[in-house]
Amino acid sequence: MSLKITDDCTSCDACVPACPNDAITAGDVIYVIDPDRCTECVGAEDSPQCQLVCPADCIEVGTEETQDQLMAKFKALHP
Repeated sequence: MSLKITDDCTSCDACVPACPNDAITAGDVIYVIDPDRCTECVGAEDSPQCQLVCPADCIEVGTEETQDQLMAKFKALHP
C-alpha cells in the first residue's frame, strides 16, 4: 500500500527527510507522496517512517499493494 497525505497536512516538512525513497515532495498547498516511489518503507524500515514523525497524523493508506509489490518497488528504486 502506498501512502497518501490528507488535507490535514500542516506542511511542517517532518516527513520529507524521514522517507528513504524520496517519495515526499512539497505540493501546491500540502506535501504529496509519489505512489510510484512509496514502499511504506518496506525494504528499509519496519514501519512507515513518515507516519511516525508526522505531528498532524495526516498520512494514511492510499493504494493497496502487497508486501511483494512493495518490495519489488523498493528493489527497483535501490538497485
